[in-house]
Amino acid sequence: MQGRLDMEGALTTRDRVGIQDFVLLDETTEVAIISNLKKRFSKDLIYTYIGTLIVSVNPYKDLDIYNKKQMDVYMGVNFFELPPHIYALADNAYHTMLTEFNNHFILISGESGAGKTEASKKILQYYAVSCPSTTLMNTVRDKMLMSNPVLEAFGNAKTLKNDNSSRFGKYMDIQFDSQGDAVGGHILNYLLEKSRVVHQNHGERNFHVFYQLVEGGSDDLLTQLGLKRDVQHYYYLTQGECAIVSSINDKNDWKSVKNALQVIEFDETNTNHLFRVVASVLHLGNVHFDPDSKGHALLKNNTELNWVSDLLGVDANNLKEGLTFRKIEAKTEQVLSPFTIDHAIYVRDALAKAIYGQTFTWLVNRINESMENKDSPRKTVIGLLDIYGFEVFYVNSFEQFCINYCNEKLQQLFIQLTLKAEQEEYEAEGIEWEPVQFFNNKIICDLVEEKHRGIISILDEECLRPGDATDLTFLDRLEEKMGNHPHFVTHRLADKMTRKTLERGDFRLLHYAGEVTYCVVGFLDKNNDLLYRNIKNLVCQSKNTIVRECFSAVDTTNKRRPETVATQFKNSLQKLTEMLMAKEAWYIRCLKSNESKQPGMSAQKRQRRLIQSTRLFYDLCHPITGQFDEALIRHQVKYLGLMEHLRVRRAGFAYRRKYEDFLKRYKPLCPATWPHWRGMPADGVEVLAQHLGYLPDEYKMGRTKIFIRHPRTLYATEDAYEKCKHDLASKLQAKYKGYKVKGEFKKQKEAATKIETCWRGAQARKEKEKRAWAVKVIKKFIKAYINRGEAKSTDNSEYLAFVRQSYLNRLKNNLPKTVLDKTTWLTPPAVLTQASEILRKLHYRLMVRKYVRGIPPQKKAQLQMKVVTSAIFKGKKENYPPSIPQLFLDTRISEQEINIRVLSMIRNEQVKYSVPVIKYDRNGFKPRPRQFILTKTAAYLVEEAKIKQRVSYNSLKGISVSNLSDGIIVIHITCEDPKQKGDLIIQCEHLYEFLTKLSIIANKQDAIKVVQGSIKIQIQSGKENSVDFTTGQEPMVYKAKNGHLMVVATRTRTR
Repeated sequence: MQGRLDMEGALTTRDRVGIQDFVLLDETTEVAIISNLKKRFSKDLIYTYIGTLIVSVNPYKDLDIYNKKQMDVYMGVNFFELPPHIYALADNAYHTMLTEFNNHFILISGESGAGKTEASKKILQYYAVSCPSTTLMNTVRDKMLMSNPVLEAFGNAKTLKNDNSSRFGKYMDIQFDSQGDAVGGHILNYLLEKSRVVHQNHGERNFHVFYQLVEGGSDDLLTQLGLKRDVQHYYYLTQGECAIVSSINDKNDWKSVKNALQVIEFDETNTNHLFRVVASVLHLGNVHFDPDSKGHALLKNNTELNWVSDLLGVDANNLKEGLTFRKIEAKTEQVLSPFTIDHAIYVRDALAKAIYGQTFTWLVNRINESMENKDSPRKTVIGLLDIYGFEVFYVNSFEQFCINYCNEKLQQLFIQLTLKAEQEEYEAEGIEWEPVQFFNNKIICDLVEEKHRGIISILDEECLRPGDATDLTFLDRLEEKMGNHPHFVTHRLADKMTRKTLERGDFRLLHYAGEVTYCVVGFLDKNNDLLYRNIKNLVCQSKNTIVRECFSAVDTTNKRRPETVATQFKNSLQKLTEMLMAKEAWYIRCLKSNESKQPGMSAQKRQRRLIQSTRLFYDLCHPITGQFDEALIRHQVKYLGLMEHLRVRRAGFAYRRKYEDFLKRYKPLCPATWPHWRGMPADGVEVLAQHLGYLPDEYKMGRTKIFIRHPRTLYATEDAYEKCKHDLASKLQAKYKGYKVKGEFKKQKEAATKIETCWRGAQARKEKEKRAWAVKVIKKFIKAYINRGEAKSTDNSEYLAFVRQSYLNRLKNNLPKTVLDKTTWLTPPAVLTQASEILRKLHYRLMVRKYVRGIPPQKKAQLQMKVVTSAIFKGKKENYPPSIPQLFLDTRISEQEINIRVLSMIRNEQVKYSVPVIKYDRNGFKPRPRQFILTKTAAYLVEEAKIKQRVSYNSLKGISVSNLSDGIIVIHITCEDPKQKGDLIIQCEHLYEFLTKLSIIANKQDAIKVVQGSIKIQIQSGKENSVDFTTGQEPMVYKAKNGHLMVVATRTRTR
């Protein structure tokens, strides 16, 4: 969509991109319609209006016209204000529903592959974005969207025209509350093609779900269902000879179906029973009959039959009897009549079709229950009717007859509603209604549905007639009853030329869209679609809850024949028609651009390709095909009834607009209305029309709108407007230039004469203003200074702001440079005391953060160990403060200084730290130099090549040091054995480093105690002594007279 051009604005580009509304075509011919569609399609403009109807041509490629931005553009905009788009229709239907609080429906029709399903998805997505978003709305939206994969699996199949063709009609109601929230949904289905379950034409497949189950089901599931992972094994899946299709991924689709079933709240039991029904149909198709001596049907191999009985939960013997015998009731007796093989196959196929058809109806009902909104307040709805268009195949059967009858009814409804809307608008505007000439297809609808005389009635009578009723006797009855009907012809009734195009078993109907020839073979069987009573009784007793629920509504005691398929379809179509008549209608007609589904290429791209390609000869010899097939488009235009709708829209007046809009655009064309019309808009439009020379029969004046009969009148007006714009622009330009030059000259002249006198006055006034301003500012500043200590007010607010700014500027240039600088922070004014304190803390935190981030790993490790040391000794030991700047080393004794024999003995333990110490004997306290080695698991006291003592970290009870400046360390060891050595007394120059390393390696930070006075030591189990500490002039360690170890430490000077 190129920009926000309104409808009239786009008329100027009509030769290049076509007309946005077919109603404005000069000629309402088929050629003109197709030419206009082709022009727009070449520019990727796939939407075109016929009034409020949208014609959509499938481009078979992604276009960037469905994003959130486009949705916002079309949200709440007048229908004709922007170029045609499906969002415009969806938005106008939604807002009309909210404004008028009535029900609407959108009819989406077209051939298989024309994009009907995609169109309905785009509408749902638009409502999901544009409607108010609530949890309920999102839930309903998810269920509506996720119902599509399930319904497509069970109701869609590959046909010759489409790999995902819907084989049923679908009507979905979206329910809205008074606020416009989507609160629920409901789906109706029509005419499922059940015959596809048992028979497919060449090149076609059965319903998707069968292939998805076989290809995508888990091994356990297939084993439970008795299935093989081979679609070629099943008779019902191979008749079309195309079970495997490259464009269809059945495994991935199976996952989507299972996920969708969870979203729409199918429990595990129902899901399993549903799969069992699908599997039972496959097994039923493999049930094979053999003839006996009299030609009657026999079942020799019961394997498949047993699987069917198990999956459906019915008795195998009764099922076998029902497939091979007919139970005839004669008064009080029951007689079993054996089937021929053909009759048995018919009964088997009828059972398969009935089970699948009823299950599909049950599936739709369950989806409706999931989406149902049970709140009582009144709701309005927008319905989406995704219905098949006319079908014309090489051989047309009962299904095509019903589908085309449906299209006849919808065309009849379509014309009625369109005429009704047109007539109501004419009456509302006070315009005389003119009769519209169009083909009334009531004669064809009556031909099909008239009671006692229509084709459906005759077909039902033939199905009910006793005796040998066949498809050919049905054809004879049609010829007898309808021999003179202008829209009916058969081989016997036709003239010589027509007879050549008809087989003896064919009849031809002249529909509103053209002739369709139907083959009567299979009409009676497909219309009957009967199950014998004994089969019905059997499935009613099924243990499969779905099957039992589907057939429980069947009255098996009622001996009247049920309604035929055609009658059921006619009745459901009548209900649909009545329902749609009560709603406001909107239409989308979908067209296929080509049969091969090739994406279109614009003219510019084709030209660019030819110019840029170095393979010009190849391009000329292989022209691009499959983009816009005119013959196919012509066929669809005819069968979708677009010409009929256009004739109805064009029968009266092709163009109508409100007086205000018309006058606003075209008022430059008349001097009386340009530039401003002061009177009523209707009077201005009348004056404008008279000036333009509109003839009386070319336009009418309504109550609020002008009606223009012919497009050529509008085109002439628009062309005159385009020419007028250029002329008007030239006149305006000339007038403006003259006015500008005169004004400039006048200004210069006045300036020359007044410049001297004005200059002095201006300067004096300027000086006066400056002084007055200065006095005002000074007074204000003084007053603010006097009131600076008071709360903020109008008197001091500017002064306080000035003080703040001044302080912050000075502070910015005088910030402390280091963390240790605690004195240079500027003293703040009183008004900024709190803010200054916050800024000071922030600044110091920032400097600390920068400092911490700049610390190298080695220094970080040092600091971490210093933190541990601080936690243990800070404020407890006298010489701790002087030790802080001293760096800790990784070890004080290298491995080369440790005896190799000692290293070999502790080789299994990793040496973490070594330091030289003086060890004092427990008895006598004699000092001895030693090495103290810390490993991962223990501490070793080493004398050259000997390990004098091993202290396991687990046996380490505690460590005691004095609060003085000495280097004595007492290591308390658990002593349970009398022979075991007691506590260890050592002296270490690197006390803080040693104890920090030991506490980290042994994880004994809490075990280190700083004591005052004396430390008790355990020499052996049960034998104790003490180490006393005192201060003196010289540091000494000796044995005192009382037998204790006396340690004399010097006092550490404090700063």
